[in-house]
Amino acid sequence: MLSTILFPGLFFTISLALFTQYMVRKISARYQNRMGPSYVGAFGVLQPFYDFWKLLCVKEIVRTRFSMVKAAELFFLMGLVFPIGALVFLPLSLFRVNSEFDVLIFFYMASVMPLISIIMASMAMPGPYTSIGVSRILSIVTIAEPAFFASIIIPVYLTTRTGGVLFMSLSGYVNVLKMWSNPLSAVIMLLCLIAYIISLQAKVMYQPFNIPEAEQEIIAGFETEFSGPLLALLRLLHDVDLAISLLLGVYIFLGGPLPFRHLSIGGILLLLVKYVVLVVVITLVKNVMGRYRIEQALLQLFKYSLIPAIVAAILVSII
Repeated sequence: MLSTILFPGLFFTISLALFTQYMVRKISARYQNRMGPSYVGAFGVLQPFYDFWKLLCVKEIVRTRFSMVKAAELFFLMGLVFPIGALVFLPLSLFRVNSEFDVLIFFYMASVMPLISIIMASMAMPGPYTSIGVSRILSIVTIAEPAFFASIIIPVYLTTRTGGVLFMSLSGYVNVLKMWSNPLSAVIMLLCLIAYIISLQAKVMYQPFNIPEAEQEIIAGFETEFSGPLLALLRLLHDVDLAISLLLGVYIFLGGPLPFRHLSIGGILLLLVKYVVLVVVITLVKNVMGRYRIEQALLQLFKYSLIPAIVAAILVSII
């Protein structure tokens, strides 16, 4: 029970998500010669929580008679439950679930369900800009989600195929450093890492793939009709999705706490350092790129995320 509530359950996941938002905002501010979060908490670290709490306390505005606020709230809560529950499949969990193909279940719970929840919640609050934003989300995920899935599943297969237990995250991450030390498998890992970073940018709608919420074109896109608690839940779901995707990347590509153990001080510190490195990378891409048009985004996703993943899959099949 405590594991569900505290670590690595609800409290840990929300804390990590809000801390990730803080790092993204702080690093982005430095790139743009701004201060970023500074006043709430030490160095402004509690600013994301304060913003979340303010939105929760604001009254929801129902803009049309067709708006279904309760349905949207339900979809967002469902979207939060699935990725938080998926943490039991990661080696980070104290009471983890281990089985063959557990990565497939993890991907469904942590990646597919949040996306479905956002789309369904948006459609529960209909509007002209909402429809355009949702259509853009669906256009992007037709390439981004397969590329993201391939970038995860290929390294897991590569690290588990010699252990007798396929696609199991626990037995896979311990072999990641060996994969990087082998020239041929290192090429495959690098291709998957590139596909992972690019597809993740599109998955969380960071620049240059923030097309579904392009303010200059469609106000706020799929989130135009959200305010108050609904907007708070949407942003929290976005941050949870980002945090868990980054945590998965730390294990799949960087070996988690290796060469230290999980419960050691060195393991915890190294896991945190690797996580921060990935946050810095995606924030760098977010700040140095401008927004693409939808057709440009689809082309770039195909070239720099799907094609590297396909090439990696071909290389895996011949070695």
